[in-house]
Amino acid sequence: MIRIISETEALTVLNRPEDRMDEALRIVAPIVNDVRLRGDEALREFRQRFDLVACDEPLYVDATGELDDELQQAVLQASNNIQSFSESQLATSWTREFSEGRSLGQVIRPLDSVGVYVPAGRYPLISTLLMAVIPARVAGVRNIVVACPQPSREILAVAKLLGVQQVLHAGGAQAIAAMAYGTESVNRVQRIVGPGNVYVAAAKKMVSQDVAIDFVAGPSEIVIIAAQGNARWIAADMLAQAEHDIDARAMLLTTDKHLALRVQAEIAIQLSTLPTARVAERAIVENSAIVVCQSTESAFELANVIAPEHLSVEQMGDVVRVNNAGSIFVGRYSTEAAGDYASGPNHVLPTSGVAAVRGGLSVNDFVKVITVQELSKTALSTLESSVTVLARAEGLEAHARSVEMRNDESA
Repeated sequence: MIRIISETEALTVLNRPEDRMDEALRIVAPIVNDVRLRGDEALREFRQRFDLVACDEPLYVDATGELDDELQQAVLQASNNIQSFSESQLATSWTREFSEGRSLGQVIRPLDSVGVYVPAGRYPLISTLLMAVIPARVAGVRNIVVACPQPSREILAVAKLLGVQQVLHAGGAQAIAAMAYGTESVNRVQRIVGPGNVYVAAAKKMVSQDVAIDFVAGPSEIVIIAAQGNARWIAADMLAQAEHDIDARAMLLTTDKHLALRVQAEIAIQLSTLPTARVAERAIVENSAIVVCQSTESAFELANVIAPEHLSVEQMGDVVRVNNAGSIFVGRYSTEAAGDYASGPNHVLPTSGVAAVRGGLSVNDFVKVITVQELSKTALSTLESSVTVLARAEGLEAHARSVEMRNDESA
């Protein structure tokens, strides 16, 4: 049964699960280094060992096949919503004159290549393929490498719909290393995105010294803040998060003890018929809680300390109270599951408190912002004193002279 605890107990009782990253880094380090050194040969060997794929099987699988009508319609609706939201998020190029003769701006340029990791261990994550590839396409990335340990028929058909011709049939640290450093068959990429297990996360952390990544993701999590509401719906949202993984976390923050008891009972009822109950129940019992808070204000303070991946609030006016969250879901009909699949914003989100410093994956993770500046002689002359004084304060005489000689008519 999910525990009901007080606000004062919350931070001590609900420490995130013990970090397994050090152990995972120790395990993946020789794998990453071996693939870096031996390329395809090492990739094939580790793929056989961990993904149970014969060494002589092709590294790439053609993205072919068709979806059944119902699934295709769902994919198309989700794709359209993800694309339109990504297009709205995309940074734009601009230039304007800030003062006479001083024109400044920025140009947006896509990355040349990205790697997308699509997990397929417990569940084939079609939605992750959509959430990663579509923003990259909107950004203008030309070369996209998709890696998946077990590319299902559905994964391959969706990849085809997205314009991906082949999928790298490899997973784990070996796939991350292949995309980060390149092999005889796998092109090196500039950025790697996508979630995975602790070994994928560790490999991404390790290669981040040499290639950009989105972030190191941990177990999935949700925090729901509700002073009132439908206990059945709240319980369903908590279980939707809990069924991801035994390390997942679902939390309700409420000021109403009676609502807390109703949700506790409802979770037990729904678990009894949930096909994923074996996973969800462990997450609920070991990592989750209902916290009875002294006030709505203190509930939001606690949520900001937790910095959850997903945060559910009751009304749009609550958003101003939120400083730290991966994605905010407002109102009783804004279920987190809709965001996981089809509402539009990205579901690749920061976990384990990382939402305190960055948001989720977006189209802007696939572009570069390059600044542009053009100065007239008059504009440079107005800056001369500031530039030369600062340059000489730093002991950089050539900097100062490069400005002075341009403003010296006799030069």
